Amino acid sequence: MQVFAGMSDRVGLREVIGYAQRVESLGYDGLHVPETVHDGMAASLLALEHTSRLIVRTSVILAFPRSPMLTAFGAWDLAAFSGGRFQLGLGTQIKQNIVGRFSVPWTEPVTRMRDYVDSLRAIWRSFQQGEPLSYASENYTFTRLQPFFNPGPLTVPPPPIWLGGVNEGMVGLAGSHADGIVTHPTNSNPRYLREICLPALEAGRAHRAPDASAVDPFPIVVGSQYITGPTRADVDRNREHHRRLFAFLYSTPPYRRTLALHGWNDLGERLQLLTRTQEWDTLQELVTDEVLDALVPQGTWDQLPDVIERWFGGLCTGVILPLPEDPADDARFAEVIAAVQAG
Repeated sequence: MQVFAGMSDRVGLREVIGYAQRVESLGYDGLHVPETVHDGMAASLLALEHTSRLIVRTSVILAFPRSPMLTAFGAWDLAAFSGGRFQLGLGTQIKQNIVGRFSVPWTEPVTRMRDYVDSLRAIWRSFQQGEPLSYASENYTFTRLQPFFNPGPLTVPPPPIWLGGVNEGMVGLAGSHADGIVTHPTNSNPRYLREICLPALEAGRAHRAPDASAVDPFPIVVGSQYITGPTRADVDRNREHHRRLFAFLYSTPPYRRTLALHGWNDLGERLQLLTRTQEWDTLQELVTDEVLDALVPQGTWDQLPDVIERWFGGLCTGVILPLPEDPADDARFAEVIAAVQAG
């Protein structure tokens, strides 16, 4: 199983270099670069420049505020620069953010993302083969790429395209059009994976174009939270942090599918009500131990490889694990990473 590191959105650009080098030295297979307060492509460039082995994947950059042409150029450059270590992870975001934060019109997201991915591949074919650019769909049309603006072919494969997916539509699109999927922290529970994610992926793969490359098993990286630490006391302390994070995440309606699977629809509604009344400090009071134990894997570092195997064995090809809070613990945690990779 592959093991990826996440990265806090509060890691500044100057800190990305040391962070990525630390991730590589710990033995992680790759680094997931978020996009909230920094440009994900810029942070990825820094991580790639200062590592030599690490896969660097945006997880995820927002597709709709960017023209596919700009994304195509950026991903092409990063793939060439890194010798093929860059992977492009794309996400949609919710309507309120696309419209209110980026001033971009909203359209049905699954169809739009399908057109986005298809247009990227059409643009890359023109880059790689020099063929005229001709792509038209419901959401995007590209008919012009003069030789002056064509960067030319890569000596490595084009970047794999990953999607972040929550509900069946986007998960199915990943199966039909993408090279892998990263699940959201709120939708990484084994029951969600078995009952929603895997069937949707298989349904999507049934509609994959005959000439489209596909890896078997389909790459799935599970973005679960973990309540963990080197000692039981650390686990108990970490538990309250994740109770607050859990409450915040599940206050967003599109992320409630796992709650519905377990019969806790009312929890999401009550969490959302508190956000509407700006009662952010009381959100975590609604998350009981029963809910937290059912939906978030937990255990000390020594227990973590077995916990991951029990929760996710046979359901995914990779997991995301957080770095130790204290770099002094890195040598010990490197053994945990190696044990998960060997599982």
